[in-house]
Amino acid sequence: MTHRPAPHGFKPGRRRFLFGLGGLLLATGLGLSPTALEARINRGRLRESMQRLYGSSGLAILEEWFALLDRLQGSDLDTQLREVNDFFNRRVRWLEDTQIWGAEDYWATPLETMGKRQGDCEDYSIAKYVTLKELGIPGAKLRMIYVRARIGRSQISQAHMVLGYYETPSAVPLVLDNLVPSITPATQRTDLDPVFSFNSEGLWAGSSSQSRADPVARLSRWRSVIERMQQQGFI
Repeated sequence: MTHRPAPHGFKPGRRRFLFGLGGLLLATGLGLSPTALEARINRGRLRESMQRLYGSSGLAILEEWFALLDRLQGSDLDTQLREVNDFFNRRVRWLEDTQIWGAEDYWATPLETMGKRQGDCEDYSIAKYVTLKELGIPGAKLRMIYVRARIGRSQISQAHMVLGYYETPSAVPLVLDNLVPSITPATQRTDLDPVFSFNSEGLWAGSSSQSRADPVARLSRWRSVIERMQQQGFI
C-alpha cells in the first residue's frame, strides 16, 4: 500500500503528539522555574548567536527582522498582524522536522527558524508569537493553537498549529496560519478543530477561556524553546 504524503504544512498522521491534554509531556529534571517569556531582545547577542550558528545568510534575514520590528512599531494592529504573518510565510520554507533537524518533533526558536529559513507549523507559530509580543501586543492576547486540520473534503485530519489573536479571553480568535495567507476569524476556518492552546502564561483545553495548567511546566518542548531563546539573546 502506498502512503500519500501529508499536504504542505501538516503534521504526518503518525505523530501522536498532543491530541489531548492527557498526551501532554511533563517537563522534568531541567531545573528551570516556570516563568513567562518576556518579549525583549538583545540585538547584539542575537547577532552574535546568528553569526555563530548560521553565518552571513542568517545575519541577513535577522537584519530584515529587525527592520520589520522598527517599521511596525506604533502601527495599527491589523497592519502588525498582517505583515508579521506575511514575513514568515514568505521567507520560511515548510519542511518536516526530520528533514531539517533529523528529529521527529523539534520546536525551533525564531532565530533557528530564520537561520535555517525552514520550519514546520510550530516554528511559524512560535516566530510570529515572539515577534508580535516584541511589537507590544500583550502575550495574554496571543496563543499557539494545536488543531486537528481536515484535508480537503475528506474527514482525514492531521495535527497542525496556528497562532491565534484574542481581543478578549473569550473572543473568537483571528487565525494566523502558514497554510492560508489571509488572516480570518476562527469561525471561518471550519477545517480546524481546536485541541488545546497555550502561551507563556496559560494552557487551555479546546476553546475554553479558563487556563488549566502552567504551560512551561507541562510542555517540555515549549520549555526547551524558552531556554534556548534566553541563551540566544531573547531575554
